[in-house]
Amino acid sequence: MFRGVTQLSLDAKGRIAIPARYRNELASKCSGHLIVTADPSKCLLIYPQPVWEPIEQKLSELSGFNSRVRSMQRLLIGSACDVDMDGAGRILISQPLRRYAGLSKDVVLVGQGEKFELWDEQQWDLQIEEAVSFSEDDMPPELEGFSL
Repeated sequence: MFRGVTQLSLDAKGRIAIPARYRNELASKCSGHLIVTADPSKCLLIYPQPVWEPIEQKLSELSGFNSRVRSMQRLLIGSACDVDMDGAGRILISQPLRRYAGLSKDVVLVGQGEKFELWDEQQWDLQIEEAVSFSEDDMPPELEGFSL
């Protein structure tokens, strides 16, 4: 399980260094082979390849006759890039994906269970502000009765 928030920097070539605490798990789980794709929230999703494959398969099997489904397939599958961690644990984020997510030099890698989200740091700060600003009246039904 990937969890936690890590502040990182994109280097001049568009690479980020995967935090050391995840490298061994990624090396054993997928030999460092990852999939980076766009998310509708304007962040990037980073999956170990074995986790991504069933998601891609399910998306591919959905009917293309629905324009909204087709749009989601275009975004998620069409934007997906295969990347490999190098010897220093870095991965290259392609220019089109960096542009899509509005990534600057300062980024945030957020563990989300079996995947990561990669956010521009300023956009991440806005997401956190939004997450803590809703009232009980705005509570999504899925969270009613949920307690920490």
